[in-house]
Amino acid sequence: MTIDDYRKEINRLDSELLRIFNQRAALALKIGEIKKEHGIPVYDPEREKRIFEAMSNANPGPLENDAITRLFERVIDESRRLERIRTKGI
Repeated sequence: MTIDDYRKEINRLDSELLRIFNQRAALALKIGEIKKEHGIPVYDPEREKRIFEAMSNANPGPLENDAITRLFERVIDESRRLERIRTKGI
């Protein structure tokens, strides 16, 4: 394969990641609504810890587990931020 071939595949994967990130965010908003209705805090450190552990355990590489944790920390942080912003008016 050429560099262009690899870049096309990366572009395809980036588009898929974008779709998945937005799908995940939409689900986080639904969870945020339920949390607000029941007075449950947005931040759940135990849940996040379980996610990081599960993703590290499932990680086939080549990314190291620390990198996987950082990526998921960012994704979760953005989901939490979105939940806080969007559920203020609910």
